[in-house]
Amino acid sequence: MEREYQTHTLEPVCRRDSRILILGSFPSVESRRAGFYYAHPSNRFWKVMAAVFEEEITDRKAFCLKHGIALWDVIASCTIEASSDTSIRDIKVNPIAELIRDTDIAGIVTTGAKAAGLYRKYINIPIRHIALPSTSGANASMSLEKLIREYSVIKEFCL
Repeated sequence: MEREYQTHTLEPVCRRDSRILILGSFPSVESRRAGFYYAHPSNRFWKVMAAVFEEEITDRKAFCLKHGIALWDVIASCTIEASSDTSIRDIKVNPIAELIRDTDIAGIVTTGAKAAGLYRKYINIPIRHIALPSTSGANASMSLEKLIREYSVIKEFCL
């Protein structure tokens, strides 16, 4: 497989009453196909969120809006091989500051080391930032239980 230039095609999930923004690096091939965030079957994001909020998630977008969670990615476009964060080059970032300007967002969470590093390098908005581990199947060494503990910090923004 070779690197291809890709443009982010997913709309941000955000509205004025959103209280926390969760940023990934760039959508996986599966997420781009499905048209929504964290769609790869081996990604544990939605399992983690269901456990943190102690509820079944049947409609992912509705779940986010109900809890004041905004979703987007740091990268607007890049050269990438399949879904590999390590292959990312030629980065253009999304206008995160513009997205959250007129919202109630009080914190930004990045999911994974790549998203955290890119956020710090290119964006770094002066509100609370929490770097969380990746929920990707590529981070299989981290147990689901540990991910749930780490991600439980999100809930404090949503109360």
